[in-house]
Order: sequence, then structure tokens, then C-alpha cells
Amino acid sequence: MSARPSRHPEAAIQDLVRRVWTEGSERRDRTGVGTRALFGALLRFDLSDGTVPLLTVKRVFWRSAVRELLWFLSGDTSIRPLVAEGVHIWTDWPLERYRHATGEPISRDAFEARILADPAFAAQWGDLGPVYGKQWRRWLGPDGREHDQLAALVEGLKANPGSRRHIFTGWNVAELEGMALPPCHMTYQYFVDGTRLSGILYQRSCDLGLGFPFNIFEAALLLRMLAQQCDLEAHELVWMGADVHLYLNHGHLVEALLGREPRPWPTLRLARRPGDLFSYRPEDVVIEGYDPHPHVAAPVAV
Repeated sequence: MSARPSRHPEAAIQDLVRRVWTEGSERRDRTGVGTRALFGALLRFDLSDGTVPLLTVKRVFWRSAVRELLWFLSGDTSIRPLVAEGVHIWTDWPLERYRHATGEPISRDAFEARILADPAFAAQWGDLGPVYGKQWRRWLGPDGREHDQLAALVEGLKANPGSRRHIFTGWNVAELEGMALPPCHMTYQYFVDGTRLSGILYQRSCDLGLGFPFNIFEAALLLRMLAQQCDLEAHELVWMGADVHLYLNHGHLVEALLGREPRPWPTLRLARRPGDLFSYRPEDVVIEGYDPHPHVAAPVAV
């Protein structure tokens, strides 16, 4: 008897998309667009073979995701360095704030051009508030001291691998109101088993059509980077989604995600080992064998 072919890991993502779209509760949300949503989902991804969860049923612009993660790790909260590298994924929030405050119907391209050309304009209108990077690298304690959660995580993984406190989070209640967008991928925890490193991402809010492909790829990349820095082997990434939703105006995207056959996942290789977690460069991340279906454009709900 021949062995049954193994199921493509992307099929579990398609199953979740199908469940959310067909069984999810229709809800009105802060954007006014509306969603279909389920509460509570779990996915597991094996990273031990060198593959990375990078969707193939639609092209994911993974280089932008790499730059976003490195921006988080830098602790920066301004869109200016992202825009300088051609990454536009955070522009819509400060652009909407500027349009609302000034009444000027400025285009995104013109807004980004001003962000790059005018440092004072960028400081006033291009900062997102105390979002991910601020919390990850410069969490402000009640005594006024800043805490570098990522540096502490690396130190803890090396010095006390059996600890149950290998955690960092972006959910700083005291600073939520100042953020352009409260953290969606909010809490990460890690587990060392011998020489193997696994991680969990808890995501309070998940835009399954647009945000999730970036979130899961970046979580896997970060796990690989941590494993390299701590002389460990990447093992498993567990993803836990709370409010998992699809926007009502993303029907064409859902149709594409469900109607296409997944292709083999690519592998991820780190071209070098920098001196610390915060010194990786975009060119250090090498993706090999990525052959996705075409990209599917869909509007972002701000």
C-alpha cells in the first residue's frame, strides 16, 4: 500500500479562510467596512526543514515584510525610513490623520514625497506614536526607565533556556491611546527544547486576507533570527488568532485564496550571522524557491 501524500501546510490556512467566510459572524467594526469573523483559531507550522510559511496562493511581497520587521526591531516609530525603502504599508494611517486634520485632499504619493523631503513635516505627521518598535525596544516603566524587551529575551534564552518567561508584548495599556493602531500581533512567547526553539504568536486581531500573510512570515523570520543568535535550531511556530476576520469587500480575494492550488513553500536562509539581533540587513534574508500565484490587490481598511 502506498503512503498517502502529506497535506500541504497551506491547506490549513485555506480551511480557516473558508470557515471565516462561510461561518463567521457578520460584524460592524471601527473602519465601517464590516467583517465576517470567528473567535479563536490555532495553526502550527514546522520550520525544522528550512521552509517558511510564505503564502503561495497569492504573491506576498516578502521583501517589504522583511523591512517592516527590521523597522520594528530598530525601535523606530516613524514611517520615514520605510517610505525611503519603498514600503508603503504604514502610510495610510498618518495620511488619513493628516487629511482629517487639514482638509487637504493630498494623494499618498505626494504625502510620502513631503515625508521624505521635509524632516519637520515627517516628525509632525509621519510618526505613528508608541507602536510596536517603541514597545519592543523602549517600553517605558512607571519609574521612567526604558526596557528593551528584545535584548532581554535574547539574554534570557541564552542564560536560562528553561524559563517560562521568554515573552515580549506590544500591549502597553498606558500608551494605547497614543498609537496609530494598537498592536494586532501583540504577544510572543518562546520555548527551548534541548537545541530546538519554538515560538507562539498570539494575535488579538487578524485581517486574514491582508495582514496574516505578513504576520506569519515575519513571526517565522524572527524565530529563525532568534535561533541563530542563540545557537539553537528553529523548530515550530504556533499561531493563535483571537478575532480572526475577513473584510466584506474582500470577496474577490477570498475567491482567489480558495480557488488556487498551493505550491511548495520556499526555504529561508540567513546569509550571515550579525553581531546581534538588531544588526540584520534586508539582504541577509534569502528566500529560495518561491513560486507563488499572482498577487491579488485588495483595499486596506483604515
